[in-house]
Amino acid sequence: MKLIIPMAGRGSRLRPHTLTVPKPLVPVAGKPIVQRLAEDLAASFEEPVEEIAFIIGDFGDQVEKDLKEVAASLGAKGSVYYQNQPLGTAHAILCAKESLSGPCIVAFADTLFKSNFQLDTNKDGIIWVKQVPDPSAYGVIQTHEEGHITNFVEKPTEFISDLAIVGIYYIKDGDNLRNELQYLIDNDIKEKGEYQLTNALENMRAKGLKFYPGEIAEWLDCGNKNAVVYSNQRVLEFNKGMNLVHESVKIVNSTIIQPCFIGANAVIENSVVGPHVSIGHDTHIKHAVIKNSVIQNQTKVENVVLCNSMIGNHVEYDGKQSEISIGDYTQLA
Repeated sequence: MKLIIPMAGRGSRLRPHTLTVPKPLVPVAGKPIVQRLAEDLAASFEEPVEEIAFIIGDFGDQVEKDLKEVAASLGAKGSVYYQNQPLGTAHAILCAKESLSGPCIVAFADTLFKSNFQLDTNKDGIIWVKQVPDPSAYGVIQTHEEGHITNFVEKPTEFISDLAIVGIYYIKDGDNLRNELQYLIDNDIKEKGEYQLTNALENMRAKGLKFYPGEIAEWLDCGNKNAVVYSNQRVLEFNKGMNLVHESVKIVNSTIIQPCFIGANAVIENSVVGPHVSIGHDTHIKHAVIKNSVIQNQTKVENVVLCNSMIGNHVEYDGKQSEISIGDYTQLA
């Protein structure tokens, strides 16, 4: 089994946090989004993961090294490919065409999930979906009474289905998918100005392949600050009962209300932290009350009451605002 993870998007809705860090490397409950995605998928299937192919933008050597280490930690080969232009989902996946062979899982790195995956590897494909109140912003599917998918529609302007594609796909034959993606590019077949994966899947379905929907119990979008904070809350709840406070954390005259993640060498002084707070390594919290927030690494936060906030790396914040979003390398007092 191979994992194909497109993650080249700019993450503009999550600025200022994505000005210095690619969105898939923003941490949720102490781990980057893409690492959580890869670990959750690898743990969900019986098949061993032999390769993880990451499709990235110009993220730098350190990011590439970190991604290969994520793959190695799962016993897989890490491959890095580049998408230099935002030309759509089909184009992004085809950037990893050298890795598109055999059984593949394609998973876009801006989503987390909770699901009891059941993977029937004899099926031509499985497309995981979630019922949503407003399907117009998503690709959706229609299904036959026998259960297989009869149609893929990208961002419908009129209601045809509320089963939104969450961005996780099992494809039995990666070579077949690669050929259909290449056909779209070669013939300049676009929809809504981009090369769409749903068009390739529809072509495969029209040629006789049968795709089936898979169900997601909970789908966590990580597209903006509020969504990341909420995803952090839910992931902490999923892991409730586990000790996510590093043994090196120094807690002085403070209360930690679980569930929380607190990274190595953090200092919590004269404060109340939690529930649903993640604090990165070497961060110092002093004279603060913080709940439902994400604070990253090597940051100092003092004299605040915070909720529903996100603070980046290497920040110094001394203030009174109760809800805030601060990017990396910022000083506010």
